Amino acid sequence: MKLIRSALLISVFVCAAAEAGAQGDVAAFYRGKQLRMIVGSAVGGGYDLFARIVARHLVNHIPGNPHILVQNQPAAGGVVMTNQLYTQGPKDGTVIGVPINGIPTAPLLQPSTQFDQTRLMWIGSTNREAYVAFVWHSVPIQSITELTSKEVVVGATTPGTTMVDFPQLVNDVLGFKFKIVRGYQGTPQINLAIERGEVQGMGGLGWASVKAQTPHWISERKIKVLAQYGFKRYAELSDVPTMLELAKSEADRQAMAMLFARTEYGRPYFLPPDVPMERVAALRRAFDATMTDPAFIADATRLQFDVDPLTGEQVQALVGELAATPREVVARVRAALDTAAPP
Repeated sequence: MKLIRSALLISVFVCAAAEAGAQGDVAAFYRGKQLRMIVGSAVGGGYDLFARIVARHLVNHIPGNPHILVQNQPAAGGVVMTNQLYTQGPKDGTVIGVPINGIPTAPLLQPSTQFDQTRLMWIGSTNREAYVAFVWHSVPIQSITELTSKEVVVGATTPGTTMVDFPQLVNDVLGFKFKIVRGYQGTPQINLAIERGEVQGMGGLGWASVKAQTPHWISERKIKVLAQYGFKRYAELSDVPTMLELAKSEADRQAMAMLFARTEYGRPYFLPPDVPMERVAALRRAFDATMTDPAFIADATRLQFDVDPLTGEQVQALVGELAATPREVVARVRAALDTAAPP
């Protein structure tokens, strides 16, 4: 018995020493380094604003306390950025990708992808998020069901984003008439276009982005929220129907659920494949600690961002489930979105 107890104690000490050694190695690697956080969308948008808050506080929880520089690479809805990090890296834990939330399903739907979403090392997500379709207050539309007979012109950036994909899919599945005007650089430009009357609203934007960028639209009742895309009604929008509630069949529901699952992992962050696992683990735990950091939460609250995080392990599991979506469901969604390709 004494021998067994001694062996167990030795094992515990060895594991503790190994863990401490790994943490020391990680701290030594990151000390004095400058990390890059690359955002796959334009400056000033919701992803960019939130990423800059995360970067500001994440450095305080990474062993070695490195610096983080935030950069933007919005081409092709973040696909170019993700392709580049996946194939070229660097794969040493010094670059963090901040994609739009369509990236985890992009390999299923977009032939231009060069990455396997299940091999990206997901380190966490800041929040589950409500996505909404809304119109300017003067637009003569009161209910989402009116869009089966009335056209609404909405601004968007590029296919692969919720601004294009979400309304495009419900056009196909529910028979709505969103007319999607693509080509805007980002949400700030679309916001100006809405106020100028160039477009009438947006067909799929994060509610957090609306609150952060144009809170006066809400307080002054400048917009009408017609529907939301989550799996359930968001508490602040409890009187606004979800698109899933309007499904006419289980097949319709499956198609929409596949695309709208991105609202569950909201704003994810990843590392390229092949980053040493001790650094992946360190950055995941640093991300978790950031999400409960009072200073971070205060900054997020100031910008009207909700914090409802997922761990890296939770995002990794959800991405794996989405990658296993039945082929017939993927084919239906892909066919609907193909019509959103630029002319």
